[in-house]
Amino acid sequence: MSTQPELHSSIVAMVSLASGIAANHPAMGQCQLERLRGYGVPENQIASVIEIARHIRDEAAEKLDFSFDQKAETLDTAPVEIAEGDDACGCSPTPSGQSCC
Repeated sequence: MSTQPELHSSIVAMVSLASGIAANHPAMGQCQLERLRGYGVPENQIASVIEIARHIRDEAAEKLDFSFDQKAETLDTAPVEIAEGDDACGCSPTPSGQSCC
């Protein structure tokens, strides 16, 4: 049985920060911010993680609201088309143009 190498602590902190923001966790990754800074992660990289996480969170909320609004209107609304191919993940770039996929 092979074991996977452990992730570097800075990667774990980035993932935790991003997932906390995207999930609207009440703590919102304050601890991870300090850890990342302590590991010497550049502020522009931390800002990118925060931007992508917020974008995913906001996009998910918009899609959920849109879907709910469609269901709430009437039962005869046209179905939402699901993108295929390059757009299959359904994400759009962040305001600065970074991909979240």
